[in-house]
Amino acid sequence: MFVLHEPPKLQILYESLEKSIPESLKVRELGETWERGVKCGMLVDTWPDYQMVITWHRKEEMKDDLDHYTNTYHIFTKAPDKLEEVLARPQVISCQVNVGAAIRKISAAKSVQEDHLRATVIMTEIPVEPKTSSDDQMGLVESFSMKGSFQNILDAFHVGPVNEQWNFGKNERNLKYIECCLQNFPGFGVLGPEGDPISWIVMEQSCEMRMGYTVPKYRDKGYMKKISFHFIKYFIQKKMPFYFHVSRDEENLQALGSIGLKAAPCGWHQWETHS
Repeated sequence: MFVLHEPPKLQILYESLEKSIPESLKVRELGETWERGVKCGMLVDTWPDYQMVITWHRKEEMKDDLDHYTNTYHIFTKAPDKLEEVLARPQVISCQVNVGAAIRKISAAKSVQEDHLRATVIMTEIPVEPKTSSDDQMGLVESFSMKGSFQNILDAFHVGPVNEQWNFGKNERNLKYIECCLQNFPGFGVLGPEGDPISWIVMEQSCEMRMGYTVPKYRDKGYMKKISFHFIKYFIQKKMPFYFHVSRDEENLQALGSIGLKAAPCGWHQWETHS
């Protein structure tokens, strides 16, 4: 296995992974992470004709075995039958369901419990062009005439509300993770009359949209829709896919389809192993 850190090789890998989207999304988008100076490990089995890519946080940050958001490995493989020899990770995320067989086999061999969370990947194409009409949704984003101040909330001041309202948050470990996301990636939101965030979406380290939330009092007013289109504009400029995951609920998919987003043919999978 080889760790890639030279910019020319990383660029070659980044362009190669683009050909395997959406299955390579979680790994491919780490290229944006490198551009922002958040150095993650990029491990390949062989080079340049790789069969597998694994990414993870900086080793110096992976000190707490219970901190599963820092100790997360993203995997893309062309040969899932060869994963067993390298797949001994506490938490793995991939857009390839066939990774699961190797994880289950390893878990059984080590007599550890394996939890599998499945979701639907929602994404735009690369590149994506905004629709044009007199009622153009992108135009609505530009005008943003609603009450409330729109801004990019890259500020540690907003860590508390985001952590409190995120289903996977509400603890000190994830507070640190969310703070890292807000310091290094875009987080668009709307501020209410008192200056507190009332609706927001945050980008995490693999450039996936996470932690979306609107305070109940302000729901059904279109805030989340407009925030999403601001993010879509950002991704258009970067020539990257806008993507996130949702529960496999038909109502969710219909609502997202109404604004031009679609479910990817692959899924979103998270495996967590523990004693």
